[in-house]
Amino acid sequence: MQSDFPRNTGVPLDPSWFDRMAVNTPAADRRAASLTARRSIKKDHQAAWLCKAITLTDLTTLAGDDTPARVQRLCAKARQPVRADIAQALGVQDITVGAVCVYPTMVPHAVKALDGSGIPVASVATGFPAGLMPLPLRLAEIRWAVDQGADEIDIVITREHALLGNWSALYDEIAAMREACGDAHMKAILATGELKTLTNVYAASMVAMQAGADFIKTSTGKEEVNATLPVSLVMCRAIRDYRAASGQIVGFKPAGGIKTAKDAMNWLVLMREELGLRWIQPDLFRFGASSMVADIERQLEHHVTGRYSAAHRHPIA
Repeated sequence: MQSDFPRNTGVPLDPSWFDRMAVNTPAADRRAASLTARRSIKKDHQAAWLCKAITLTDLTTLAGDDTPARVQRLCAKARQPVRADIAQALGVQDITVGAVCVYPTMVPHAVKALDGSGIPVASVATGFPAGLMPLPLRLAEIRWAVDQGADEIDIVITREHALLGNWSALYDEIAAMREACGDAHMKAILATGELKTLTNVYAASMVAMQAGADFIKTSTGKEEVNATLPVSLVMCRAIRDYRAASGQIVGFKPAGGIKTAKDAMNWLVLMREELGLRWIQPDLFRFGASSMVADIERQLEHHVTGRYSAAHRHPIA
C-alpha cells in the first residue's frame, strides 16, 4: 500500500480523547441522510465516480466453501473488473480493484493469481468473524497469513472489551496485533453492529487508532447490522479528531451490505464531505464488497449503451 505519508504509529492510550464524548444519534442520522439528499451526480461525472469506486474496492470472498478455483476467478475479475468493450468506450485503461480479500488459507492462491498485477492481497485473521480465540492463536494466525504473502491484515476486536468499557484491554490487544502484522497494513474491524451505541463506536474507533491501526473498518459482513451511513459518519469524525490530536492519518473501510452502485456513490459523498478528496484514494479508503462491482459494471454499460443488461452478464467469480 503506497502512501505519501507515514503509517500511523499510534500513541499511548489516552481515554480523555473519547471518554467525555457522547454521540447524538438522531443528529448523526439526520446528517447522514442530508449528505445523500443534497448531492446529485449524473452522466459522465457519475461514470467517473463509479470507476473510482472500483479502484477503492477490496474484492472479497469469505465463504466456507471457498476453493482455489474460486479465488483464481475472483483475482481474474480483480485484474479486469470492467469488461474490455465497456472500458474502451469509457476511455478507461488499466483499471483494477484496490485489493483482493480472502481467508488465510486462500492467501497463497491469491498471491499466485495476482503475481505481477500490483494488486495487494488482504487476509482476514484473528479468529474472523467472532474473534473468540485465545490471543496467542490470533497473533499466530496474523503471522502465518503475512508469511504466506498477505500485504494487508483485517483483524477483529474482542467486542466484550468495548461493551464493558475495558479500553486498556482493547488497546493492548490491538497493539499486539499491530506488532504481529509487521510491514503488513492492519485494518481493525470493530463489528459496529454489535457495539450497541454510536458512542461505543466512537470510543472503539479512537482506541484502535491509538493502538496503531492503519485503517478502521465497520464490519465483518457477518453481523445482523453491518455498514451504515450514520456509523460511518461517526467513524469518519473519529478519524478527523484523531488527526487533529495526534497529527497522524488513518484510513476507513466500510464493509457488509454495500451492494449497489448507488451505495458506492453514497459513501463516496460521505468521504468527500467529511474528510475531503484525499480520503478517496486506495491508501485511505476501501469498500469491502463484491456484488457492488458487478452492479457498477452494469451501470457503466448502461451509461455507454443506454440499455440495462441482465445481472448475470456481470459475474464476479
